[in-house]
Amino acid sequence: MNPSSIMSARDLEFLLYDWLDVVSLTSRDRFADHSRDTFDQVLRLCQDLATTYFAPHNRENDLHEPTFDGERVHIIPAVGKALRAFADAGMIGAAMDYEIGGMQLPHAVYTACMSWFHAANVGTAAYVLLTTGNANLLAAHGSPEQIDAYVRPMLEGRSFGTMALSEPQAGSSLADITTRAVPAADGSYRVFGHKMWISGGDHELSDNIVHLVLARIPGAPEGTRGISLFVVPKFLPDADGNATVHNDVALSGINHKMGWRGTVNTAPVFGGGNFIPGGEPGAIGYLVGEPNHGLAQMFTMMNEARIGVGLASTALGYTGYLKSLEYARSRPQGRPVSARGGAQVPIIEHPDVRRMLLAQKSYAEGALALQLYCGKLVDEHRTATTEPGRDRAATLLRILTPIAKSWPSQWCLAANDLAIQIHGGAGYTRDYDVEQHYRDNRLNPIHEGTHGIQSMDLLGRQVTLDNGAALAALLETMAATIADARDGGDAELAEFAAALEAATGRLAATTAGLWRTGDPEAALANSAVYLEAFGHVVLAWIWLAQAVTANALPAQDRPHAAEWEAFRQGKRLAARYFFRWELPRTAPQFDLLDSGDRTTSEFDESWF
Repeated sequence: MNPSSIMSARDLEFLLYDWLDVVSLTSRDRFADHSRDTFDQVLRLCQDLATTYFAPHNRENDLHEPTFDGERVHIIPAVGKALRAFADAGMIGAAMDYEIGGMQLPHAVYTACMSWFHAANVGTAAYVLLTTGNANLLAAHGSPEQIDAYVRPMLEGRSFGTMALSEPQAGSSLADITTRAVPAADGSYRVFGHKMWISGGDHELSDNIVHLVLARIPGAPEGTRGISLFVVPKFLPDADGNATVHNDVALSGINHKMGWRGTVNTAPVFGGGNFIPGGEPGAIGYLVGEPNHGLAQMFTMMNEARIGVGLASTALGYTGYLKSLEYARSRPQGRPVSARGGAQVPIIEHPDVRRMLLAQKSYAEGALALQLYCGKLVDEHRTATTEPGRDRAATLLRILTPIAKSWPSQWCLAANDLAIQIHGGAGYTRDYDVEQHYRDNRLNPIHEGTHGIQSMDLLGRQVTLDNGAALAALLETMAATIADARDGGDAELAEFAAALEAATGRLAATTAGLWRTGDPEAALANSAVYLEAFGHVVLAWIWLAQAVTANALPAQDRPHAAEWEAFRQGKRLAARYFFRWELPRTAPQFDLLDSGDRTTSEFDESWF
């Protein structure tokens, strides 16, 4: 297993096979054609594709971002070449059904595959993230005709997809969108409106672009209850069925971002007047499902994108960690404090550098484990042999989604910050990748819902639904890991188990206390603090689970036993760091939440 500075194949192997036991999924009908061998093959393929086609143009993608000349969007050729190689390998539909051209790969394995591409080149990988989410939504809610017309071409890489939600005046407040869809005589709709921040909104990387657009039908209820979803393709079929007729979709411009520069980000106009000669004004769109159910349908893609953003955050933090580790091992500077002379030593020998590396390791490896766990929950929800098992997986995935999005986008960004620090002055230059990784990752706490939005979802909805069933299921799952750690005969793991048990008790008590007053304004006033504390408890559990698994794996039974023993000890050390340095952060956060502090809400804006 050759080490890579993009992603750790060894860590993926441990998480997938030793911890999550994804091979056991092959006993289920959906995955019966797969085996450990097929999983290994596709993982090696993705490592090769990411290394050969994605990583080499990551810097070029950043330095030469897309441009718009008023008519066409221009993107460097390497992006299209990489996406073609990805599509030709069948990876766009790798986790989707055979019937529509997919490979029916377990989602956990697909998540591991995608970690390579996000780490290698997040700007190019974003087109894949959007397209697979778009295709999954239409496969779930679209008509058979829409699946044939749009999903199959996306899986073949002939079309790419977008999600067109936000508008300039509304931002994340989708209740305030004004884009409208007027019924036409032929059963289609004419869509009119301006959207903003639409990634992948225009390019020439594919034959067509499939926009999923939220809009209102005349007479629809106000707010989110009156939103419908429409397919609006960039090109419409001509008389021969070929998508060559330009729909009334145009750009008012593109946005220039701090990071993710290789992903064109657009401000499209639907129905701006560039309509087909002789036709009705407006962009031609096709209703997905029933009217006024658009937001619920869009959540299929939005939730997938939330976890996808979490994976991108994780991958960027992980590759930054690997590159700073490589730098620390090779950069001689300074001497031990006890030395009075002699040669300089690699900076990895300095305790403070080790501290920063260990923090990065705990954030990146912990976040990756969380992402793959969520992937396994998708598989369990889809294929578990009992209905209660499927329901439990869906419940756990629901409450973990805001954590899977927000925790990596906060703490893997912190890892990128530490990677720059380890590089010293060199890290602040564009000559080293860690500078770009930080800028790329800085977007992730914002898009697909800010920390504030995720915290409102977690505390205001997920922990209260069904009388707290999701939180109860998560605490029960954590309790099982605590019992495993306590009963394993390892004193240090038992220490960690006791710390996690105390933290879960605080989490349960604080959650109940916040809602005891029945005042939503008071309960949600400090929801962002709740999200952060909740996330750290979840990651402590993830680290305890990894440590228990690693502790039970005798390295002498593995090829390259010495390397595996070092890997196991690294897992133990990272778990120790998280329990002794990170989990204690939650105590003052729970104290603040328990106090009912209203500093952030009880003031006049003129006091600023």
